Amino acid sequence: MAQMSPRKSNREREWAAALEAQFIAAYDEHADALFRHVLMRVRDRERAKDIVQEAFSRTWVYLSKGKQIEHIKAFLFRVAHNLIVDLARKKKSSSLDTLIEEENLTVIDENTPDPTERQAVREALKFLSELDEIYRVAITMRYFDEMSPKEIALALGVSENVVSVRIHRGIERLQARFTQESL
Repeated sequence: MAQMSPRKSNREREWAAALEAQFIAAYDEHADALFRHVLMRVRDRERAKDIVQEAFSRTWVYLSKGKQIEHIKAFLFRVAHNLIVDLARKKKSSSLDTLIEEENLTVIDENTPDPTERQAVREALKFLSELDEIYRVAITMRYFDEMSPKEIALALGVSENVVSVRIHRGIERLQARFTQESL
């Protein structure tokens, strides 16, 4: 059995240390946003934790094979998106209304002290949950996860133009729903 040269061993250790540092930095920077995104989509805290953990695990495996990731945030969101799609194929997730009823949750924006404004936030989230998934995901990633259209496009595997159209159409549908509700 041939012994590895110390020079190569040092290089491998340096590569592994750099890879670990890059991965930890990505985790620190993106884990919370990814969790919020996944939680909003699957509406189950434990399932969201599992999906985020699996997304980071798969990303680690990908990186440890020596593959490069240009946009780590978009890559993580893409992996999480694929895991959510796989989950949805196995079982339909519950609606936001069901979660609110079953868990007795109240959606509160801490920056809006006026109860009527809080009610508007609840209605907006309800209307958002009623949108088709392609619009809901695009709007959520843009305004809740604060991702750029380019990052969303990379995460979803579509063009920036498609993302922009989905956001625009989703907002139009939300506005129409608000108008319909206020009549």
